[in-house]
Amino acid sequence: MNFFIGCAVWAYKGWLGELYPQGTRATEFLHLYSRRFTTVEGNTTFYAIPNAETVSRWATETPPGFEFCLKLPRDITHKGLLAPYIPTALDFLAGMRPLGKHLGPIFAQLPPSYSPASIDDLAMFLEAWPRQESPLALEVRHPDWFREPHTTNLTQLLQTLGVGRVLLDSRPIYSGDDDPQLQSERRKPKLPLQFSVTAPFCLIRFISHPNLSVNQPFMEEWVSQIQQWLDSGVKIYFFVHCPLEERSPNIARHFQQLLEQNAVAVPPLPWNQLDFPPNQLSLW
Repeated sequence: MNFFIGCAVWAYKGWLGELYPQGTRATEFLHLYSRRFTTVEGNTTFYAIPNAETVSRWATETPPGFEFCLKLPRDITHKGLLAPYIPTALDFLAGMRPLGKHLGPIFAQLPPSYSPASIDDLAMFLEAWPRQESPLALEVRHPDWFREPHTTNLTQLLQTLGVGRVLLDSRPIYSGDDDPQLQSERRKPKLPLQFSVTAPFCLIRFISHPNLSVNQPFMEEWVSQIQQWLDSGVKIYFFVHCPLEERSPNIARHFQQLLEQNAVAVPPLPWNQLDFPPNQLSLW
């Protein structure tokens, strides 16, 4: 598979009746989620590291082809410099190995305080990561990373090491009205979006607006871009977020439909292959 699509989490009770049948137990969420989508962002590891038993259970509950793209814990990425936490990061990776083929690229999300002044520290961390064994992607949030010469310096570093880029698209939530329900997601940085890849894969984090009409022009732009990247052999992981998490699954499903309608060669969405999927809510 060269295209994976999913949401940021799998354990969300608000999806009962939409993504999951009514009455589904929380212990069944991952099993069902992984038979509707092909990847999950796995934000859970940012806040807490699962034990070995939990990681093994994740592997057994998910079907072949499903991948976890787990976020490095904040105790590694949000404590200042990265180099002192290289051993901790390698220990984290070792703890995720029981996932086997279910382990997709891991990504490091750096805080807005981590600036290009620390690029030597960043290079040391990235060089220490066993990239041939486990692909790594990077998300930067300090505004200076998006200004020259820092943009070029970072791109060259990532390309040289084969580290992927995390593309954060927060444009939809900064478009449209000033609905109060968007305020929580607008804590995410409003940064330029660079349509570029630095490795054979990339992660796209689409921060969607609750109203589909606001998302539509941005989604259409992504359809065109994804077509180009897939044609050039890039593996793509596309994650949908939404301030109203109830809507994330159907927004992701709509994007899959857009890709198919535009004849983009992506694998079928497992959700659409179910004999009796939950009724789709009328959200727009």
